[in-house]
Amino acid sequence: MKILVAEDDSASREVLETYMATFGACDVATDGMEAIDKYLESLEKEEPYDLLCLDIMMPKVDGLKVLGVIRGFEEQHDIPEEERTKIVMVTAVAAMECVDEAFELGCDAYASKPIDLKKIEELMGTLGFQEPKN
Repeated sequence: MKILVAEDDSASREVLETYMATFGACDVATDGMEAIDKYLESLEKEEPYDLLCLDIMMPKVDGLKVLGVIRGFEEQHDIPEEERTKIVMVTAVAAMECVDEAFELGCDAYASKPIDLKKIEELMGTLGFQEPKN
């Protein structure tokens, strides 16, 4: 499994990266532009990400725009829904407008900060990813 954690906050990024690494290979991006670049690079290498944990409030390009770019790219290139990257929005922003917009743009799930690893583990199961081996 290949995972990208796009998070500008170092503490949240470290927690997510450490936990997600129990599921598979984990890359990180510290801003929205880097997330888009890494996503496109993974497709060029024919090693797409299975999961993207995406913060909404990031520098350069915010997470909602990143989400829109990725879903637009998948649609333009006729990537079947079952092969698309699962995207979990992770953010401290609890405004319902952001949640609604994220789902309208095609996110698969939404997790609030501070990060609760029990909830993230449940979320991973809901998305169909195998639980980490202890």
